[in-house]
Amino acid sequence: MLAKFYADGGYGMHPTALFGFFMVVAAALYAIRGESRYARISGLLGAATFAAGLLGTFTGVATSIRFVDQLPPEKQFITLCYGLEESLHNVILSLVLIVLGCVVAAVGVFRARTPDATAA
Repeated sequence: MLAKFYADGGYGMHPTALFGFFMVVAAALYAIRGESRYARISGLLGAATFAAGLLGTFTGVATSIRFVDQLPPEKQFITLCYGLEESLHNVILSLVLIVLGCVVAAVGVFRARTPDATAA
């Protein structure tokens, strides 16, 4: 099911997944090491992930609209709906990865704010 979801999103899924993967890695490094530079990098990669998802979505919508007039009139609406649905996969992937990255980074924030029990 996930492979079909990814494939249906088209080529815009690749940069979205790449930026999202690195964002989650940076968030994990922040959670493990607690260095603020990883939090900043994670935030920037989160913005890049969202931008890549939007770009993929808008490109897919534009392509769907551009070629719909080449279809017979009875198939235009349903085909446009399918094209729009597949285009939204890019932004859905970006949001899922951003939420995952935020949850991982929240662990780092929690660890940074919690006093170490062994320090006493």
